[in-house]
Amino acid sequence: MDAQRLKDSFGQVARQGDAVALFFYADLFVRNPHLRDMFPVGMSAQRDRLLAALGRIVSHVDDLPALVPFLQQLGRDHRKFGIVAEHYPQVGASLLATLRYFLGEDWNDDLAEDWNSAYSLVAKVMNDAADDDSLVWPAWWNAQVIGIERRRFDITVLRAVPDRPLPYRPGQSVAVEAPGRLRQWRYYSMANAPRSDQTIDFHVRLIDGGPVSTVLARNVQVGDRLRLGAPVGSLTLDADSPRDVLLVAGSTGLAPLKAIMEEIGQRPVPPRVRLYFGARTADALYDLEDLRKRAAESPWLTVTAAVSDEDPGGAFEHGLLPDVVARAGNWSGHDAYLCGPPDMVEQTADRLLRLGVPGGRIRFETFGGDR
Repeated sequence: MDAQRLKDSFGQVARQGDAVALFFYADLFVRNPHLRDMFPVGMSAQRDRLLAALGRIVSHVDDLPALVPFLQQLGRDHRKFGIVAEHYPQVGASLLATLRYFLGEDWNDDLAEDWNSAYSLVAKVMNDAADDDSLVWPAWWNAQVIGIERRRFDITVLRAVPDRPLPYRPGQSVAVEAPGRLRQWRYYSMANAPRSDQTIDFHVRLIDGGPVSTVLARNVQVGDRLRLGAPVGSLTLDADSPRDVLLVAGSTGLAPLKAIMEEIGQRPVPPRVRLYFGARTADALYDLEDLRKRAAESPWLTVTAAVSDEDPGGAFEHGLLPDVVARAGNWSGHDAYLCGPPDMVEQTADRLLRLGVPGGRIRFETFGGDR
């Protein structure tokens, strides 16, 4: 298997953009009509995820230590769609048909062998991980909504309780399927450390046109049922680190960092934690009251709020979060955890690197706009 040949051929195909995913799914459903019901009616987000996953797999095809954990998580995560071993050859056949179509005269026997070998490895790793996971955990958890706080017209805090224990680490996320949105899953981070009563909080921001966020933020009622996928994500606390902690949250990117904050608070001697919480306007600081209450009760915690699009009149810091954090001091002795809009996270990470924080001590997660 020639890794560079795989990368070059995929780069050539990927230049065709959304047409690649359109062709792939059309071929898959023509060959296997029974698979269509496993997917949502609207496929735009699904097509984006397919191309993103393929791009990541191909870019790491010569770096198995990085690729295998991603594939294992992908295999476990696909259990909630009902994917089983017999589906992998069907998907593989449509993938090769798609590559052959878009490569045209550049497709040859060597490329076919390379892609067959690569896909066989991918399918084996994913299927083995799914099989192992099925021995321990369900494909999904059913959960009931037991609390709703609509903090703003576009931000809602939900509390749900799963039908069985859902083990996760603070900072992780689960895929959520909302009422009336069958097979449309979107990822939301747990906003609390695990509790003895098994309840989980989610912070939901309404995304314009988002099929799942619209239901969760505006329509869901107490008593409604959700489905939750298996926990995923690596934005988790380095429990062995003796260093102080910097948390930087933009909008509902607060959720996983609040869970990490709670985990830190459970330590016998918590490190000092500086939490920066930012939004465009003051009324979008939807959880500030609770954060300030926690800070007043926790001498190890300092909370700083910032707004960027209006003059806070001295009540908060003024400016973009990367600027506010950068001007606050030297963070080289801290572990940093960042979550929020991609631009904010990228710029904050860059500032921290320039301020002397090693890249290995900056953990981050971003959220997109298709929720």
